[in-house]
Amino acid sequence: MKYAIAIAISLIVGVGVGSWLFDSSGDAHEHEQVTSYRCPMHPTVVADRRGSCPVCGMDLVADREPTAAAPVGDEMSAPGTIQIDPVTVQNIGVKTQAAIRQQLNRTLRTVGRVDYDETSMTDVNTKIAGWVEKLHVDYTGQLVEKGQPLLEIYSPELVAAQEEYLTALDYKRRLEASADADARMGGLDLLEASLQRLRYWDVTDAQIRQLESTGAAGRTMTVYSPQEGIVVHKAVFEGAHIKPGQHLYRIAELSPVWVYADIYEYELPWVREGQAAEVELSYLPGKRFNGTVTHVFPFLDPKTRTVKLRMSFPNPDRALKPEMYANVSIRSEVSTDALVIPAHAVIHSGERFLAVVSLGGGRFQPREIEIGVEADGSYQVLAGLREGEQIVTSAQFLIDSESNLKAAVRAMVEEEEAVLGDGHVGEVEHGLGPGR
Repeated sequence: MKYAIAIAISLIVGVGVGSWLFDSSGDAHEHEQVTSYRCPMHPTVVADRRGSCPVCGMDLVADREPTAAAPVGDEMSAPGTIQIDPVTVQNIGVKTQAAIRQQLNRTLRTVGRVDYDETSMTDVNTKIAGWVEKLHVDYTGQLVEKGQPLLEIYSPELVAAQEEYLTALDYKRRLEASADADARMGGLDLLEASLQRLRYWDVTDAQIRQLESTGAAGRTMTVYSPQEGIVVHKAVFEGAHIKPGQHLYRIAELSPVWVYADIYEYELPWVREGQAAEVELSYLPGKRFNGTVTHVFPFLDPKTRTVKLRMSFPNPDRALKPEMYANVSIRSEVSTDALVIPAHAVIHSGERFLAVVSLGGGRFQPREIEIGVEADGSYQVLAGLREGEQIVTSAQFLIDSESNLKAAVRAMVEEEEAVLGDGHVGEVEHGLGPGR
């Protein structure tokens, strides 16, 4: 069994880093003696004197072993703790960083699509039939102001309604001098009914006043834009016959605009309505637009397993154009006082998470930790570390491997000692001990 252990250790040392990472059994170089010199990058290169590695040219590092006078341990020799020669620490590029407490924010990044603000869109149509005699706005994408003429319609029904109103107006005026109150009330009711009919057909008050002042029915009626915006759809041409309710124009306001984006299920806890959002456009590098999350949809897309968000952004210069893609960033506060370490310092080992702690004096200890949220390149540490402890941020995998090697060798030695101890007891019990 002893020979098996010796062979196993020799094989591990020949191919691993165990040949140049030292155990923590000694606590000072004055208790150690040089046995050989080895290349840190090529551990199989061994010499009995100082020199350079024939493979990479790196200086050979002294292998040391404890003398009989060396102590077997100290208060820092916790299980898994190892010691590395300072030269080796420098050669393998070990770097450390303190575990600190700070505000922890998580930034969600996704791709969004710019769309129209649905609450700022209007469809234009008429409530009467007629023929389009003139188009004032005749192409898609045209900017229109509120109250701007869109088109003129000739409608026989509208002409008849105007003449009816003029007749009722003249009748009311002639009855004003009558002594009969019922007659005057009847004339007033007739005028009001004809006036209401014109309003139902969207004839404006200004057009009615013009009708009263001229005393002549107009041949056409002008349709005006109900809002400022861009004509995003046009479905009418000059000379066409239109029916009541037929769609003619769609006008959309481009400030503000909406941006839709999808996030995954696990990101839902970090998004809420009213939260600040930010977008960037590929054609305007460096320029950022600030907006607000206005709605989180209450259902998931069954195919992509994502949730849709809607954000609102001011767009006074119309730089955000519908159907554009935008890079979306949503910053969410995770904790105002979190113990954090860099994410790349954490070793994922199956179901466990490890961090290598620098104990000083070349001593390092892999320690199991409990992590929380990963945010912006850092992990929140819930247990296993204290504020101010130095965490290895590079070469930690080599150190962890050496710690595992040390633990494996120690287990093999303990097992051999247990076997030898049981055998010795057996010899004594059967009268085969020393002196026989």
